[in-house]
Amino acid sequence: MGRGQKEASDTQRAKTNALADLANQQASQLYGIALPQFQQLLSGGGYSPEEQASITGQSMGALGSAFDAAQQRAANRVARTRNEAGFTEQEDELAREQGRQAAGVARQNTINFANEAQRRRELALSGLTGLYGINENQLARLLGISGQLVGPRQAEGRGGGFGIGIGPLSFRF
Repeated sequence: MGRGQKEASDTQRAKTNALADLANQQASQLYGIALPQFQQLLSGGGYSPEEQASITGQSMGALGSAFDAAQQRAANRVARTRNEAGFTEQEDELAREQGRQAAGVARQNTINFANEAQRRRELALSGLTGLYGINENQLARLLGISGQLVGPRQAEGRGGGFGIGIGPLSFRF
């Protein structure tokens, strides 16, 4: 190898090393920011109690408004016709139906809260796999989480192998 080629090679290697160092610094910064956020998502459990209370209050408030309007229409009918026949029965039926609807809304809210917690755990596992370069099923086992929590992504994890990279810049082998 001639002297000119050696100098060109050394210069190119120095540039490559500088770019690699820069990429490593950027990856370390990203890792330092992303890791705590993914860990918080994994341990967080979905909506906060304040968010759950707000969602429940809004959904129950909307339900209450609908039934209040129906009860007001019934009261207006009694006032207009001056005939109270059936008013008490109608009020009772409205109250029963409101109770049934409120139970359904509360049940759906509970399901939605659980689904959100699951979605956030899957998001955290997916993000951590991008940082660590392993599949989600392996990561779930390492963290002591049931493999069933990984959900539909569990099938992807059966392929084995390993990966390297960060998030969308990951490669699998």
